[in-house]
Amino acid sequence: MSETTKIRTVDDDTFAADVEQAQGITVVDFWAPWCAPCRLVAPVIDQLAQEYDGRVTFAKVNVDDSPGTAARYGIRSIPTIAVFRDGEPVDGIVGAAPAAVLTKVIERALAA
Repeated sequence: MSETTKIRTVDDDTFAADVEQAQGITVVDFWAPWCAPCRLVAPVIDQLAQEYDGRVTFAKVNVDDSPGTAARYGIRSIPTIAVFRDGEPVDGIVGAAPAAVLTKVIERALAA
């Protein structure tokens, strides 16, 4: 995890431990460096990671580096923001969504 952000970088080798075995809510940003919409949503994810620090875990998966995880969860378009509760996928958004939309999805997961 970077010192400047609250977002974990996970890959095929660490996804199970960091996301599937995690308790609580984990928001996973499936992205790639060449993806322009991914670059647009990255600062929004950074902001939300700061706002929800201590309540929600945030992770990023580079789909080019982790094709197994992307395939297992049916990621066909990026960015895809997936929400996991106690290691199980419960919600998500495909595409570069604004902060207000992502906040609604996170709040819905926290309230459930």
